[in-house]
Amino acid sequence: MTPAVHGATVGALIASGAQQLARAGVAFGHGTANARDEAAWLVLWRLGLPLDSVLDEGAPDSVANQPVTPASQALVATLFEERIATRKPAAYLTREAWLVGVPFYVDERAIVPRSLIAEILADGSIDDWLTDRTTNVLDLCTGNGSLAVLAALAWPEVRVTGADLSPDALAVAHINVERHGLQGRIALVQSDGLATVPGPWDLILCNPPYVNAQSMSELPAEYRAEPELALAGGSDGMDFIRRLLREAPACMTEDAVLVLEIGNERAHFEAAFPQLPVFWLQTSAGEDQVLLATRAALAHFLNDHS
Repeated sequence: MTPAVHGATVGALIASGAQQLARAGVAFGHGTANARDEAAWLVLWRLGLPLDSVLDEGAPDSVANQPVTPASQALVATLFEERIATRKPAAYLTREAWLVGVPFYVDERAIVPRSLIAEILADGSIDDWLTDRTTNVLDLCTGNGSLAVLAALAWPEVRVTGADLSPDALAVAHINVERHGLQGRIALVQSDGLATVPGPWDLILCNPPYVNAQSMSELPAEYRAEPELALAGGSDGMDFIRRLLREAPACMTEDAVLVLEIGNERAHFEAAFPQLPVFWLQTSAGEDQVLLATRAALAHFLNDHS
């Protein structure tokens, strides 16, 4: 019987794989946004080809027309069968995810890294908020450590601490810190919020659990394959964030800022903190998913609501 995913060339395998992913109704969002891109990722990874390989059949350096042996075709077909049957994000199958062109190890112990804060670190859009005294950076809810690594790469002069409640996630973060040779500049600490990382910090980055209860109940299987601890934010998604904003000013230096990702929860955020002045940062997803708050604004807000 012919495998569901088949093709004698790289391009044919990708086309067949994309068709099967779409037909199976799998969900995307863990590094790819559509069936074709995910099929390309899986085929290239399984064949050991660079993920940035040229796939335009008309290009002279394209790999699309490269022949694939029957044995390799079978390996590719098996990988697609696993993706469809388990509904695990592709990153859990390949054990790798990429953020702003940087590779990270990941497995089921940590959420698949996809934070929009990565874009902000890479494009320097918060650099004007930092000073020559910005030396201590906290990546709170670090997960697999990707934002901690990206912060260390973006600012070679800073020291970074990655903190997470989950010892499993921190084990994955250790792999990534070592992978990028940053053991001397990144410390990893188990902490429930800011409890064991009181700072003071010059910059806090945080991609917390913020998915509201209704949205949690509607998540596709691919998202339910991730640690719930990293996603669920309570009835309105603001449980962790309420505590963070309450405790953060005491853990920040005078000129410090907090960069916080809230995903699609802006309405809930503004309902919970209607008088807190924040700056919304532009990302590829728009300008209502990542915000910046100064320590002064947080402290003033706390004084008014204490």
